[in-house]
Amino acid sequence: MKKNLILLITALMLAVTMLSGCVTETKSNQFSDDETEIADNYFVDKENGQTAEGETNDSTDKDINDENTVNDKYDILIVSETDGLNVRKGPSTSYSSLGTLDEGDMASFEGIEGNWYKTVYKQQEAYVSVSYCSLAKFEKGSQQIEDIISVGKTLLGYPYVWGSERYLYSNGTINKNFKQGEFDCSALTQYAYYIGAGIKLDVTTRTQVLQGNEVELSDLKRGDLMFFTNSSRYYNTGIERVGHVAIYLGNNYILHTASDHAVIEEISSTRWNYFITAKRFI
Repeated sequence: MKKNLILLITALMLAVTMLSGCVTETKSNQFSDDETEIADNYFVDKENGQTAEGETNDSTDKDINDENTVNDKYDILIVSETDGLNVRKGPSTSYSSLGTLDEGDMASFEGIEGNWYKTVYKQQEAYVSVSYCSLAKFEKGSQQIEDIISVGKTLLGYPYVWGSERYLYSNGTINKNFKQGEFDCSALTQYAYYIGAGIKLDVTTRTQVLQGNEVELSDLKRGDLMFFTNSSRYYNTGIERVGHVAIYLGNNYILHTASDHAVIEEISSTRWNYFITAKRFI
């Protein structure tokens, strides 16, 4: 009896040992089809933007570049996950701030340097900490559309200046009084369309809305111009209702300048209530 018990215990111990040897731990380092994320083993100190090991995860940088920047199908944008995110002149908190992004605001993705995403802000090379950002992708349009949007993205951060000088006069000639960095909404769309694709838009929202081909909301595409009213023009009639214009990017996002500065942001429910029409120029 005692001998049989010893044999039984020995057999059980041997079985446990064999089973433990067959178990292996697996960990996926692949990004999902829908979005790009920082890998699980990329730990970031939110205070100074440094990894826990003081260095970047090279394989993570490679995956982002391979799957996004090289893929001509998608436009990759940086998404701020907090209000007041500093956009800095260099990849460190020691560099001065060019401005800020609020939660949900987007900026162009130009690559990664250390623990910082590289972008363009006020037509300058700029950086934001990966600690407070994620990445999003938008399906690209035609080359002309992408050229227009690329120009618009370089203007992000410039302050809104009501009645600013247009790049083009109404007759299509270049305005020598134009001041770089000063845009209201229709000045920005005119500049982006002309510099990006050579398309001449008129000088105000109420004249731009008379150009192009009208599109139904169900057919709204990247690069179309969206026209809105506002609180002061809401009860006006005809083109006098038009008070704002923006470039549609897709996924319910627009590139425009409103009361503060040029920004990429989601269309709010309030703005949708102000929507009038959309126009296509390409």
